[in-house]
Amino acid sequence: MAPLPGAELVQRPLQLYRYLLRCCRQLPTKGIQEHYKHAVRQSFQVHSDEDNPERIQQIIKRAIEDADWIMSKYKKQN
Repeated sequence: MAPLPGAELVQRPLQLYRYLLRCCRQLPTKGIQEHYKHAVRQSFQVHSDEDNPERIQQIIKRAIEDADWIMSKYKKQN
């Protein structure tokens, strides 16, 4: 289960970046949203030089799974 519709369409890093920022907008408070936006930006910068297509797909898959976990965590709290 994906945190937002369209996760299955994410194939490229820029699509992932936009998708994760949209996920951040769904979080409950501005502070939490800013925290995760910062984390997304940092992670994107850290992996910006990755050129192995298999590794990129692994990163995308893991990022979507992590976003799902975070979204579930905050939905349970509310």
